[in-house]
Amino acid sequence: MKRLLIWPNTDKDQVRGLTGRIWRWSLDHGIDTVIPTVLAEAIGYQDLGRSMEELSEGSVDGIIVLGGDGTLLHAAKALAALNCPILGVNLGHLGFLTEVEVPDLMSALTAMVNDRYEIDQRDLLAMRVMRGHHELVRFEAMNDVVVTKGPFARLINLETFVDEAYVTTYPADGLIVSSPTGSTAYSLSAGGPILSPALGVMVVTPICPHSFFDRSIVINGDQQVKIRVRAMHRDTLVTVDGQETYPLIDGDEVIVETSPTKIRLFRRPGWSFFQVLRGWRKGH
Repeated sequence: MKRLLIWPNTDKDQVRGLTGRIWRWSLDHGIDTVIPTVLAEAIGYQDLGRSMEELSEGSVDGIIVLGGDGTLLHAAKALAALNCPILGVNLGHLGFLTEVEVPDLMSALTAMVNDRYEIDQRDLLAMRVMRGHHELVRFEAMNDVVVTKGPFARLINLETFVDEAYVTTYPADGLIVSSPTGSTAYSLSAGGPILSPALGVMVVTPICPHSFFDRSIVINGDQQVKIRVRAMHRDTLVTVDGQETYPLIDGDEVIVETSPTKIRLFRRPGWSFFQVLRGWRKGH
């Protein structure tokens, strides 16, 4: 391992001190350390700054994300082209994606450089919005794609198809298409199932549906979900991982598939999704 990239959540007070610890540890082990320029300047490490244009596949050997699951989601998609494993350091509440707590950081780094780790590979979702024959926007999601109504009280009608086969029209507040990774996020709060992240599937979960067809549907990951919006009022949106949004109008189609892009996460030997799940239950 010759070069590490640090992606800090600049809103967290402790990231400057942690970045310093990682940098000094890296120097002691003959490892170069870089930070995306904007983030480096925000935490006072301008000398480590590198523009995103300078970062390409093969230019770094590992990524360290300092923050919570939201920070890791953002960093993973922004850095997906590097095709590089990510170590998530949790600075918030219990995380499903982040691997280590701060007290375990140095031992985790040591395990990384000594190749004592496993790789946990996660699928992304690819989403595009079609208006007629025109593609308006395209995003990738690690957790979920959500079509939802705005602040209006009225429901929206969402015609839903799987591989062009008509499923149903949901009169609902919205509809969530989730990856297995995202099954413990918004989909879970809407009544969806918990899925093992190793599964190659997607889950479709309605939000407050006004119908008896209100259960989640789990489909194969090589299938396609199409949601056609039937809503005459404004402020209907599609939201990606709770971070990007795009406005929709009546007749727009949101198409979701499994993306060819994969995210790889560093895991220490013995890591278990179910152990994390037990810890989450205790915290709630």
